Amino acid sequence: MMKITIETLVNASLAQVWQAWTTPEHITQWNFAIDTWCCPRAENQLVVGGAFNYRMEAKDGSMGFDFCGTYTVVEPQKLIRFNLGDEREVSVAFLPTEQGIKVTETFEAEDENSAEQQRQGWQGILDNFKAHVEAN
Repeated sequence: MMKITIETLVNASLAQVWQAWTTPEHITQWNFAIDTWCCPRAENQLVVGGAFNYRMEAKDGSMGFDFCGTYTVVEPQKLIRFNLGDEREVSVAFLPTEQGIKVTETFEAEDENSAEQQRQGWQGILDNFKAHVEAN
């Protein structure tokens, strides 16, 4: 299965980045790829074997889906790994650098959309995350 890696550099502390990535009240403010979508609800049990469920919807109500999975690795402020509902694996690493916190996300591609569409969608969410953290 093809893996896609995306990343961003967030100008904030590791504690701020971690909190924004893992706390439902933050997640609902950044977890969508484009401005016509939103994340009205987020549930997160950040422990190995715990589950998350983020509701993603078009703001006009025309479509939506639950983005959910189960955690397989949780190393606070370092690494998160989880399996999505379709068993694809995702890892998210948090690395302090002199320029800020480097967030690197690697995920197994699905078959429905092109790799480039998937990269753009996931990168859009990551860009929203960066903007959210840096604005708070």
